Amino acid sequence: MFAFSAFKIYTLKWDKKENDFFYFLDQISGDDTVLDIGANIGIMSVHMSRKASSVIAFEPVPENLTTLKRILNFFNAKNVVLKEVALGEKNGEIEMVMPKVGEVKMQGLSHVVDESIRDFNEGIKYKVALSRLDDVAGLSEKRITAIKMDVENYEYPVLKGAEELLRKNKPIIYIELWENDNRENCFRFIKEMGYEIKVLMNGILVSFDKGIHNKQNFFFIPT
Repeated sequence: MFAFSAFKIYTLKWDKKENDFFYFLDQISGDDTVLDIGANIGIMSVHMSRKASSVIAFEPVPENLTTLKRILNFFNAKNVVLKEVALGEKNGEIEMVMPKVGEVKMQGLSHVVDESIRDFNEGIKYKVALSRLDDVAGLSEKRITAIKMDVENYEYPVLKGAEELLRKNKPIIYIELWENDNRENCFRFIKEMGYEIKVLMNGILVSFDKGIHNKQNFFFIPT
């Protein structure tokens, strides 16, 4: 996984599927503190570290963490602070799964075991620490300007556990959401928090219209 992650970091800028992510990167300045929620094996963490003053990366899955730490060290990403914890709407412990299809581990689909998540639930199970983002030590003292979030259908609990941070900082949020109840809950919550829901079309952010746009990557922009 280390070799795969390093290859993707070197070649990501040529992947047209990542145009949305690179648009998000362009919104980050050298003075910013940003969050990478669902850092996985570090591909986007490294790119974010090259744009921001400080990156706080969250990844709870032990096997992913092994690769992530090697990647951060290899790319000399010293401005990335790693938090080995899952995020949600309460504090404690939670079970996560790294799905397996046959003998193939699906690191990128690692997710919280929850009754609302019905796919890819067979695999390697872990018990990990769980925290509300609002309760992460030292975070309330920082000015957070941008968040990248990819937690495989657990985004709504993560957002609910970050209400204080969102109200205080109003960061731009780049988030992957599948078309399901989790997406609708996220949309409703973020609108109540004073955000607009945007998608990138032909290099321009436009208001999301479900009848027109078939997208999984969204930008939550404070009004």
